[in-house]
Amino acid sequence: MRPMLSALANILLIGSGLVAVDAHATEFIVRATTVTEMKAVYGQVESRTILPARARISGTVSSIRVTEGAQVRKGDVVATVVDDKLALQLRAADAKIAALNSQLDSARTDLQRAQDLLAKGAAAQSRVDAAKTQFDVDTNQLAAAIAEKAVIEQSTREGDILAPADGRVLTVPVAAGSVIMAGEPVARVASGQYYLRLSLPERHAVEITEGASVDIGERGTGTSAGFVKAGEGRIAKVYPEIENGRVIADVEVADIGTYFVNERTLVSIPVAKRTMLGVPPEALRIVHGIDYVTVETADGPLDIAVVLGGNFQDAGKPRVEILSGLAEGDKVVLP
Repeated sequence: MRPMLSALANILLIGSGLVAVDAHATEFIVRATTVTEMKAVYGQVESRTILPARARISGTVSSIRVTEGAQVRKGDVVATVVDDKLALQLRAADAKIAALNSQLDSARTDLQRAQDLLAKGAAAQSRVDAAKTQFDVDTNQLAAAIAEKAVIEQSTREGDILAPADGRVLTVPVAAGSVIMAGEPVARVASGQYYLRLSLPERHAVEITEGASVDIGERGTGTSAGFVKAGEGRIAKVYPEIENGRVIADVEVADIGTYFVNERTLVSIPVAKRTMLGVPPEALRIVHGIDYVTVETADGPLDIAVVLGGNFQDAGKPRVEILSGLAEGDKVVLP
């Protein structure tokens, strides 16, 4: 009968807005805690390096082998440029080499004949020397013609435009059939590691420090949907110059995923530190829409109305910020 009366008394007390303190209830002493304030801002995905794949010769683009978004490796052929004049020059070089070969054969024959006559005493040494000189001239001319042909062949091979590094193709600003000059870009390749670039208000300049940890938001979420943590990063660099009232900082992320270059995502960064009072969530009660906390006083337990702030972590434990109603050192009764 006595337990039933005790339970009935508890129900009546709760219904009246009062709380019966359990004999086994514990106490929580309110202590000031210094927490880091986080601010959600947008970070833009950038690539450390963006290299252009440039044409090495002038001519007409005969084929393009990559499209935007394609993954390429260094040395892959991304496009081919053809110069019709190179084929004509190559034919002219072959004809010149053939003519020089004929001259060289004739000079070799003249030299051999002169040496034979000299051995028989029927020719002077000067004739042998002249034949030897002509043979050397023809030999050197043939070597020069072969080198010129190698240059033309190398120019022909340089019609293949190669990827400058491993990465993802961002843009292909030309089309097959376009006429381009040597040095013009045919594709842009994002070859460096992706990172996030932040642009923060000037008032946060003294609070942003290199090496600070930041939280990376879930891809596709906006400020209206709230911040949803998906990963962590580190502030790698804070630029010393303020541009248009904005502080520029770079955030390194170990595995940023498959973001697009220039895509924006939310980043929660530490901007300030402040001291606050907090209690465990179980210490709070709501009576008629008002938040109450039970505090142990010299006269016994006392219900105090409090104004709440946000949630935070204290040594890994959840806490609710108390804006007013409690003071440091108060003993809060926990159920």
